[in-house]
Order: sequence, then C-alpha cells, then structure tokens
Amino acid sequence: MNSAVTRRALVAAGASMLALGSIAGAKAQTRPKLRFSCAFPETDMRADAYKAFATAIKNEFEFEPYWGNTLFKQGAELVALQRDNLDLCNLAPADISKQIPAWSLLTSAYLFRDADHMKKVFKSDVGKEFIKLAKDQLGVQVITPVFFGSRNVNLRSDKEIKTPADLKGVKLRMPPGEFWQFLGESLGASPTPVAYAELYTALQTGTVDGQDNPLVSSKLMKFDEVTSQFVMTRHVIGYDCMAIRSKIWDAMKPEDQARFQNAADKAMDDNTAKYEAQEAEVAAYFKKEGKKIYEPDQEAFRSFRRSVMSRNTATTGPKARSSASTRSSSCCDDFPALGGRRPLAAPTCGEYCGGAAVGDVRQFHHPDFLPIYPQQPGRMDRRGDHHGLAVDGALGCRVHPG
Repeated sequence: MNSAVTRRALVAAGASMLALGSIAGAKAQTRPKLRFSCAFPETDMRADAYKAFATAIKNEFEFEPYWGNTLFKQGAELVALQRDNLDLCNLAPADISKQIPAWSLLTSAYLFRDADHMKKVFKSDVGKEFIKLAKDQLGVQVITPVFFGSRNVNLRSDKEIKTPADLKGVKLRMPPGEFWQFLGESLGASPTPVAYAELYTALQTGTVDGQDNPLVSSKLMKFDEVTSQFVMTRHVIGYDCMAIRSKIWDAMKPEDQARFQNAADKAMDDNTAKYEAQEAEVAAYFKKEGKKIYEPDQEAFRSFRRSVMSRNTATTGPKARSSASTRSSSCCDDFPALGGRRPLAAPTCGEYCGGAAVGDVRQFHHPDFLPIYPQQPGRMDRRGDHHGLAVDGALGCRVHPG
C-alpha cells in the first residue's frame, strides 16, 4: 500500500514539474521579438552598446539584430517602422527630417558643443517637443540619441585646409539626401552623394576627393588606407537615434517604459564614454601612421555656415524671404527672426529659448532653418561660441538684453 502511494506521489510530482516547465517555456517563448536594423557592422562599438541594452531587457524582449543593413537598406528603416515591418532601429535624424522638416535643425553644423550638450538638449523641453513631433507625425518613439563621434573632413590630397575657401571644388562625399548635400555646401565643398558601403571604393578610385566621418568610424572602415589627412572641423556631433514603433512603446506599462528607457540611457552613456576615449587613441594612431591631423580656422567655418544659411533663407519661399529682412543679434543671431514677430512682453531667458520657444517649434521648415522663437537683441555669455541657436536657453544660458 505504502509503495503504491509513493509511486503515485512520484508520478504526480513529476507531472507537476513537467507542467511547470512547459508553462515556463511557453512564457519565455511569448517574449515579444524586437527586430532591429542598423547601418553599422557588428564590429562597430555601437553594436556592443545595443548588445548591452539587449541584455538589460532580455526578460521582457527578444532582441533580433540585423547589422550592416542586411534587413533594410540605409534610409529605409523609418518607412519599415511605419509599416510595422521593423520594431527597433538605429535611426538617422536626417531620415526623420525628410518627413518632419523641423528635425533638420537638430542635424545642422555647429549646433551642439559636444555629446553631453547634445544629451541635455534631448532631455530638455525643446528636445521633448521634437520627440513628440516624431511620435505624433511618424508613429515612432525616439528613445535616446546614440553618439558616434564628431564628424571631421578626411581628404585624399595633402593640401592644407584652413578655411572653407580651401575646400572649393573638392568633391566631398556626403550621405544621400537633401540635408546632407546642404551640409556639404555649408563647409564650402562640392557635396557628392555616395552610400556608406560604397565609400571606400569611391575614395580609392577618386570618384570623391574626401569624406566626413568621426575618426573612430574612419579607422573602422579603413578610410585611412586611401586618404592622407584629417581636418578636425568637428562640424557635427555625430549621433543617430534609438527609435521604436509607437505601438510597441504605448503597449508597455509605465514602469516597463521606465526600465526600457533606463537600460537604453545606460548603454548609450557607456557607448559615449568609449567613443570619446577611443577618439584620442585613434588620432594618435593616425599620426603614428603618418597622416596629417590638424585644426582649421573654426571661426571661419562657423561664419561661412552662417552666410550660407542666410543666403539659402533669402532665396527659398515667401516666408523665408520675409524672414530674411529681420535679423537677431542674441543667442539666435545665426538665424533670421520669424517675419518680424515679437513676444508681447519682455521674455525671460527661459521664455527666449526653452519656454514659449517650444510652442513655435513647428514653424521650422527645411531648408530655411528658421529659429524656434523670435529673439530680442541681446548678448549671451558664449561658451565656446558653439552655435547661435535657441536651445541654449533650455540649458540655462544667460541672455542679457542690450
């Protein structure tokens, strides 16, 4: 009798364990899959950052990466997200600006001082407004910027470049797209669209005279093998955006969204630190290799960019033409004011740049690069004269009337 009971108990216990195992297995299999696409190869440091992020969210999501545009070609990721053919991607802000022209401001030359400044802007009210624009109009949730270094000019010839005038006639490879071509023009070069995967061959054959990418990326892609110098223009703080379909984001509970956001922020903060450390190492490597690395006249490049923008504004559309007649000399003195509009009362610094400014963000339109808000004459305690945009106010810059 006891023997039979014992056998029945063992069988029952075994069946229970099998059932529990089946339930646990089924639960593990129900984790939503995140199909991820990016342009960079798996050897890129950003791939390590995304892998770290994937590890942090492994209990909630199954990360399925496709590196080096093996799932969708470069520039097609945003449409794939919108058509529910992709779940998560490393999205270029220039691709967002194709559908939301306002976003072109966030990719303009000499906008951010450094990676930390960029991160603070995205966390500010101004940045949140841009993120809201992307969600409302495109159906994608921008999670965090993904830093990949400062973009610098890299040339085949050894001609010294000090000012934009020295780049006249130089065929500078830029990524395909209207914004990128305008950026090349704002450096004084003749922009030539070439896909990233085809760039090495284009440099090798002389189809282009140079390219602009961060030092770390240039070393990874071995562009130094077919070029002779790096001009440290630092004209753009290079970044992409981790972006997810809004449907997936909105389906998460607030606490799950917070964990997802924190995991992304942590992974990309670590990525930024690694890139900044490696940039110095790569610069030393290139010098040892015999490549010329030097600083040009940064103020000459900033001034040229402002003049190109002014000319572009003056010749594009009735709104731009009316705007071009009124100039601002405050922290937004790089850009014309909006058609003579003025605040009803004297604004505070926060209202200049980070308060009421947010309400007017939808009045941007590419390629005019109009300011967020009309600025009163004033002067700013400039920190490196990095740019003249309204985002400074959101970060606590001091603007003094008169």
